[in-house]
Amino acid sequence: MPSRQTMRHWVATSPHPAAATARTLRKGLRGFTLPAPRVLVLPYLWLFLALRGLVFFIRRAFIAEPLFKAYCTRVGKGVTTGIYVPWVQGKGDLLVGDRVRISGKLSINFAARFAQRPRLDIGDGTDIAHDCRIVVGKAVTIGSHVELASAVTIRDSGGHPADPALRAAGAPPDEADVKPVHIHDNVWIGSNVLVMPGADIGEGSIVSAYSVVSGSVAPYTVVAGNPARRIGTLTPPPERAHLVPSPKPKPAAGAETSSRAEATPSQTSAA
Repeated sequence: MPSRQTMRHWVATSPHPAAATARTLRKGLRGFTLPAPRVLVLPYLWLFLALRGLVFFIRRAFIAEPLFKAYCTRVGKGVTTGIYVPWVQGKGDLLVGDRVRISGKLSINFAARFAQRPRLDIGDGTDIAHDCRIVVGKAVTIGSHVELASAVTIRDSGGHPADPALRAAGAPPDEADVKPVHIHDNVWIGSNVLVMPGADIGEGSIVSAYSVVSGSVAPYTVVAGNPARRIGTLTPPPERAHLVPSPKPKPAAGAETSSRAEATPSQTSAA
């Protein structure tokens, strides 16, 4: 039995004059536009921006920031958020330093199975961009002046056991797989990076966008990829130079030839 034709399909396909008129009217409405003389639209834009700024200020200063600070176990001075209330699930210790900036949506999940009070520590001057997620089973430490770009995920637990049967049964991950994460000071983490359990990202390092960090990153290095590997090195400030091993000096050309000659007997002596 053929399906009944809908009105929308009839208007789109029928040669009937009413359907054709409706199609013409729709096309005209989709292309309709008004003139926009600047003498009129500029004040209109200024009014819109002023009202938007006022609404955003109210949402930030009177809603998002007070509620986020209420979640914190300890909160420093000058902590600011965007217009979104950070989404915090579970109970844990949320320690936030001075002048921390949360620029957009932030999701924090505290697990209750592996520690009585899971701990998230965010150091002074750290900036967390939009749509970041932090999962804390035991401990996640983010140092001072760290830059987290948008959509970064940090987790000290995979969330599920490796055994398929245990996953199907809804079992939690093995406690041995829950490993604290430590991000040291002055680290820059690019967009959409995944920081896995047990990661230790050294001071002053840069993690390129879309990388997956599952181990240790040496201080003042640039890493990228899945898994993240070193692709470059950075020059530390003089007072932090001790964190980076000095490169081994290359032997001079004459010394290298001399050492090779001493190590390899000549044909004359061998004869």
